Amino acid sequence: MDFKSPFFVGHWNIYLVSREGVSEGFNNRLNLMTGPGSSMLYSFLLFAVILSLQEMYRGKLASTELFTIFGGFVSSLLFLVLLTFIGNFQETCDMKTGWGAVLLAEAIALIAASTVHRVCITTCFLFSVGLLYEINKISGVMLSKSEGRMKRH
Repeated sequence: MDFKSPFFVGHWNIYLVSREGVSEGFNNRLNLMTGPGSSMLYSFLLFAVILSLQEMYRGKLASTELFTIFGGFVSSLLFLVLLTFIGNFQETCDMKTGWGAVLLAEAIALIAASTVHRVCITTCFLFSVGLLYEINKISGVMLSKSEGRMKRH
C-alpha cells in the first residue's frame, strides 16, 4: 500500500504512515471512538453551546409556528447530549445507568424548552421520545453485534 497523505482513514481506524510504511498492527491503530471521559466533555460542551444559542434566539424561535416546533427539536437535542453526558458520567463513576438518567435529562430539556414557548415543551417531549426510541433501537443492534462476536471467538 502506497499512501501519500500522513493519515489514511479507513474502516473507522486511522493508519499512521511513516517512512517504514503503513502501521496496520492492532497496537499501532488509533480508534476513532472516544472514551467516556472525552465523550462526556464533548457532550457537555455541545449542551452549553446549544443551550446558549437557544436562549440567544429565544425570540426568533417563538415568533412563528414552524420556529416553535424547531425550538422543541432543538430542546430535544439538549436532551440527547445531556443524556450522553449523564450516561458517560455514570460510567466513569462505575454507577449503573437507568431510567433516572433519562428522566433527569428530559426534565432539564423540558425546562429549557419552557423558556422559549409553551408549545416547545410538547414538541420537545415528542421529539425526545422519538430520539429515545431510535437510541434504544441502535443500542439493541450494537449489543447483538457485540454478542455475536463474543460467541464466535
